[in-house]
Amino acid sequence: MRKILFTGGGSGGHVTLNLGLIPLFLEAGWQVCYIGSKNGIENELIKKIEGVKYYAIETGKLRRYFSWQNFKDALRVPLGVAQAWNIIRKEKPDVIFSKGGFVSFPVVLGGYLCGKRKIYMHESDVTPGLANKMSLPFVSTFFTTFTDTVNYVTDKSKVRCVGPVLTDRLENGDVEKARDLCNFKTDKPVLMFVGGSLGAKSINSAVIKNLESLLEKYQVIHICGKGQTTLARCEGYAPFEFVDKEFKDLMALADVVISRSGSNAIFELLSQKKPMLLVPLPSTSSRGEQSLNAESFRKQGFAEVVADDKIADELVKVVNNVFAYRHEYIANMENAEWKRTSNQELFAEICKDAEV
Repeated sequence: MRKILFTGGGSGGHVTLNLGLIPLFLEAGWQVCYIGSKNGIENELIKKIEGVKYYAIETGKLRRYFSWQNFKDALRVPLGVAQAWNIIRKEKPDVIFSKGGFVSFPVVLGGYLCGKRKIYMHESDVTPGLANKMSLPFVSTFFTTFTDTVNYVTDKSKVRCVGPVLTDRLENGDVEKARDLCNFKTDKPVLMFVGGSLGAKSINSAVIKNLESLLEKYQVIHICGKGQTTLARCEGYAPFEFVDKEFKDLMALADVVISRSGSNAIFELLSQKKPMLLVPLPSTSSRGEQSLNAESFRKQGFAEVVADDKIADELVKVVNNVFAYRHEYIANMENAEWKRTSNQELFAEICKDAEV
């Protein structure tokens, strides 16, 4: 029986694509196993999927900056490689698929040392993460979202741009359902602030600080994240900690969306042709990938960008600017040539390329 081994973790972005692909391989009769960390989000998420064998290995966080933890974690990486090598030798997968994150490098290297040559890797952002950079010499194919990613890779022959891998979760949103849910009227445009499942404190604070001014012209949907503090619901203001099935309806109602600039999030906004104000994570909280993602969209005329530390002071001015030119942003998105891939298409490409 054909078998695939997945890896990736440390954050939701390094697991989501795997969660979309795994059911397709199971439905096609593949055996599926997963190597992740002991305490990462992937442990909780993958173990919920029936039929997937989960292995936890030692992992050392890969940092780009000095930290005393680097010395401790440096010992965990070779241990993780040895553990992954032993698991792969026992499981004998036909294919290895890595979504990145610090747990993935020991798995990719362990697979390569076991003689596996059908090793695939995926990167969502413009620049490869550190784990993906280190893994690149050992993979056969490097799937990318942005065409510009090839500029950051030495061996360009491995790069295959498939575009963003998107689901249809935002299709067919119902504007009237969203208006009823928010108790909004039809006489004012709608802004939607999205801080992610855990929220974005700077965006939340900016909403609270500027809400009175915003409500003079707009109605506001505020998805603040679980456990985050917001103002009480009032006329024209609808706060939510988290939304699931209703998200597509709220998105359909929004005229402008204010968001972080993670790759999946901004390509979903592009697919819905929503004018965007992007607030990238600051360099103190990331390697700067969100700034590059946002700048790419700004250059293409899809979005405006504001720095995280300026959002509170500049929010009203920049939002007004995006709204004023919203038709130009929409036209740019409608005329853009970009490639979109579904989970099913990437699944088929992996199977075809692996010749199994």
